[in-house]
Amino acid sequence: MDQTLNPILQMLIMMTMFSLLPFVFCSMTSFLRFVIVFSMLKTAMGTQQVPPAIVIIGLSMILTFYTMGGTFQKMYDMGSVPYQKNQNIVAAMTEGSKPLKEFMLKQTRESDLEFFVEMTHKTKPSSPDDLSIWDVAPAYIISELKTSFEIGFIIFVPFIILDLVVANILLALGMFMLSPTIISMPFKLLIFIAVDGWSLIVQGLVSSYN
Repeated sequence: MDQTLNPILQMLIMMTMFSLLPFVFCSMTSFLRFVIVFSMLKTAMGTQQVPPAIVIIGLSMILTFYTMGGTFQKMYDMGSVPYQKNQNIVAAMTEGSKPLKEFMLKQTRESDLEFFVEMTHKTKPSSPDDLSIWDVAPAYIISELKTSFEIGFIIFVPFIILDLVVANILLALGMFMLSPTIISMPFKLLIFIAVDGWSLIVQGLVSSYN
């Protein structure tokens, strides 16, 4: 960006950038996987209000900063150099986005990336450096959604089996009017606590990014 650009216009561009930060954080970081898996875990356990949504979001944010702390630091270091050198906001955004693009590429399936690249580029890029962050972002989101639902399905299976077992026992006893969910929920919580479920799921999610 030209250094002679009106300072008011530069400030307007900066404010626009900041308004996009929540979108970038929710869709283009590990936050996406964390919040989806925790929400599905809450549904699988059948606890409608526990833990509260704000707790799930807070835990997802903390784990996002933990898993992506190095990436965020690289983004700051690389983006601050051109900005401090000549106050070039565009160059700072371009350089600062490279570590985030590299992170997303590691988590993106080749088939998803290939589709969006073919739709955008007439000729196949020779290297990942030829891709912009907006080429990688949609493929990353689709890949993360698929991965998150795969993990959520694995989490759902044991809870569904427990529900079926409780429902069959109640049916055999002739207790048709009693909801199986009411009976199975304490057993779900007991088993989940016994196997230290929160630690297992959090450790598995964090390790999936290493």
